[in-house]
Amino acid sequence: APSQVDRRVMKISIITAVFNAAETIEDTLLSVATQTYPEIEHIVIDGFSTDSTTAIIKRHQSKLAHVVSEPDRGVYDAMNKGLALASGDVVGFLNADDVYIDTEVLAKVAVAMADPLVDACYADLIYVDRERTELVVRYWTSREYVPGLFKRGWMPAHPTFFVRKAVYQRFGGFDLRYRLQADFDLALRLLHVHGIRVRYVPEVWVRMRMGGMSNNSIRNMVRGNIEAYSSCRNNGLNVPPWFILTKVLSRVPQFIKAQLMRLD
Repeated sequence: APSQVDRRVMKISIITAVFNAAETIEDTLLSVATQTYPEIEHIVIDGFSTDSTTAIIKRHQSKLAHVVSEPDRGVYDAMNKGLALASGDVVGFLNADDVYIDTEVLAKVAVAMADPLVDACYADLIYVDRERTELVVRYWTSREYVPGLFKRGWMPAHPTFFVRKAVYQRFGGFDLRYRLQADFDLALRLLHVHGIRVRYVPEVWVRMRMGGMSNNSIRNMVRGNIEAYSSCRNNGLNVPPWFILTKVLSRVPQFIKAQLMRLD
């Protein structure tokens, strides 16, 4: 079958940006290392951590294609450094407090990307309690992309968003003007502005711990939503000022679904 041929030859680059994540980085490294898909390039970009993160990374270095440890200008700067190093056909990002839901995720990515007409794919994600990772707090169910979704604050869950390297080479990576929402801006540019062809896979691919950069405080949530509004305006998407409220409210069903699943 064509998908089997593509699975043998397609290389997937995974980029992990990390800074002072000694408590969680090993879970992330093992999550990539235990994937059944054979052609994986794992790149770790460390922002010159001051805890034991670098020592943990060093223990796993034999499984890593590139390790960079140096000061940077934030997580999206680190991700851009990873993009510059990536040699895979397809590139994904797995942050230092995220893990794949099982060992077959990258094999599923390869199947989705075996179609040469698909430029990117994405799936669903669950947020879990930082300490009790079996406890689902928020269920990010995505949907097939249609024009107009970004006006409602929608975006694909970034750790599930896999894009061909050629797309990044053509359209660029993360815009560092956005400290908290450069992933929203990137998805908006690729899907809305440039019209890349995407495929949605209705499965959970990633388990993300709560407490990440954009949701670890009310201040960051507000600032992030202002950045998303700014990105829309800068990319020619005419959204009203209440877009910020719409974006916040769009997340409420994700928490409700998690609660209902827990009751089941």
